[in-house]
Amino acid sequence: MSYQHIDVKPISGALGAEIYGADLATLTDDVFTEIHDAFLEHQVIFFRDQIITPQQQVKFSARFAPIGYYPFLNGLPGCPEVIEVRKEPEDELNFGGVWHTDTAYLAEPPMGSVLYAKEIPETGGDTMFANLYLAYETLSDAMKAILDGRRGVNSSRKGDAAAGRQKSVDENPKDASDVQTESIHPVVRIHPETGRKALYVNRGHTVCFEGTSPEESAPILEFLFEHQIRPEFTCRFQWTPGSIAVWDNRCALHYPLNDYHGQRRVMHRVTMQYPMLVIFQLFQHLINAPILKYDLGDLG
Repeated sequence: MSYQHIDVKPISGALGAEIYGADLATLTDDVFTEIHDAFLEHQVIFFRDQIITPQQQVKFSARFAPIGYYPFLNGLPGCPEVIEVRKEPEDELNFGGVWHTDTAYLAEPPMGSVLYAKEIPETGGDTMFANLYLAYETLSDAMKAILDGRRGVNSSRKGDAAAGRQKSVDENPKDASDVQTESIHPVVRIHPETGRKALYVNRGHTVCFEGTSPEESAPILEFLFEHQIRPEFTCRFQWTPGSIAVWDNRCALHYPLNDYHGQRRVMHRVTMQYPMLVIFQLFQHLINAPILKYDLGDLG
């Protein structure tokens, strides 16, 4: 793809690219159009040396899709769209410290996220990403036949993911009594903008296949979890203060490494809502109808 306003440098053969020549606090529409093209092409994009306020982070994120909210944590005072992801030197677990896609247990998981590095440890604290297009495309035809049309059960209460968020929830709880904590989604997901198929299961949240027990599903799911993160499907990003990552939650896994014990790491995250959900909500508001219950199988 040819870019006229930005410089796009892939960081691996699988996914991920650093973008240069863009000040995210003062973007023009022409520059953002190319950033969005790079986002769809590389699944996760990175920027260095950005200085933005929480409000500017929200404004940039809203160019991709309407802003969503993380269901279990309150946002920053004065800017509730931004949550702080923090690990203190005495903490043993980190937030989201397992391979996952964000909040797959919701009926409408987010489109993506924008993560801004505020404070970085001297060593460690990198984040890894994995390409779910490649994970699906490299399966055998026989395995694709088994998975196509099958749906997975995803839960917020699954082991490591739940444990990693608990300290943050305890410190800054949000009323989540009405949050859906289990949802069923297609195992093979069609990306609404690229049309490509992605293997949409993840170790952090996927419990079993619909209609089966976790024990029955475990052998195939364990194979898929390991297959998704083959080294040739991944990239690794080394953070510096002022770095920003924007990832596509529809086709990429991520994994924040927990290798900086005794050091502090502080990030600001904004969640971008699934665009089709907003269209449905607007339509139903206009006709004064109740919100329909659906999952991603209805959205493609």
